[in-house]
Amino acid sequence: MPASDPAQTAALSPAAVDGRSALGWMHTARFLTTAAQLHQLPVVDVPEIAFVGRSNAGKSSCINTLTQQKQLAFASKKPGRTQHINLFSLGRQNTTDAVLADLPGYGYAAVSRSDKMRWQQVMVNYLVQRQSLTGIVLLCDPRLGLTGLDEALLEVVRPRVEDGLKFLVLLTKADKLTRAEQAKALSIARLQTGGGEVQMFSALKKQGVEEAALRLWHWAHPDTLPAPDAPPPASDEPDDGPV
Repeated sequence: MPASDPAQTAALSPAAVDGRSALGWMHTARFLTTAAQLHQLPVVDVPEIAFVGRSNAGKSSCINTLTQQKQLAFASKKPGRTQHINLFSLGRQNTTDAVLADLPGYGYAAVSRSDKMRWQQVMVNYLVQRQSLTGIVLLCDPRLGLTGLDEALLEVVRPRVEDGLKFLVLLTKADKLTRAEQAKALSIARLQTGGGEVQMFSALKKQGVEEAALRLWHWAHPDTLPAPDAPPPASDEPDDGPV
């Protein structure tokens, strides 16, 4: 997999990037490979960002919305049936400056217990051992909150987060909540994650899309600065009233 040429990356990656530019970068996503086991994944020398979450939390919709590609991430009609780690490369002009990893959803009963246990172990191995892993996006339905499995995942990655691994909780399907309910969900999730980064997201209403894309850009390009008129990504507290 060709990595980005530094000179070319500098030309394509200005120091100041706004949400629209970050979305343009996300739109370059293209399928790289799929693997059923950790050892089958290629070694990459660019930042890798993993998307994880319970089955039916909106993970595929989130990836497709961020990349503005309707079928980049496969959404199975039966949650829990997608059982591979899918990698997508990001970068312009056939170069790669970051990789997205779509991990199988967890917690759904559509597969056998043995299959669930096997895939949970594959995920744990990936999250603990993958050297190129730079950041994790945990997707959660705010109507359910962080479940026991979500909290177990947080414990698995906590040592790496303490060592600098980036971590973001996206509360998906925000359009299902009023603004007051969104504010409450944000507060609860922040408490559950110990004050971690949390934001609302709606693939349907495009809420939080630019904010999330900009955050991921900076994860992959830590030396860049926010655009002067675009403050650093932050989880805005919604006002009261219906969405």
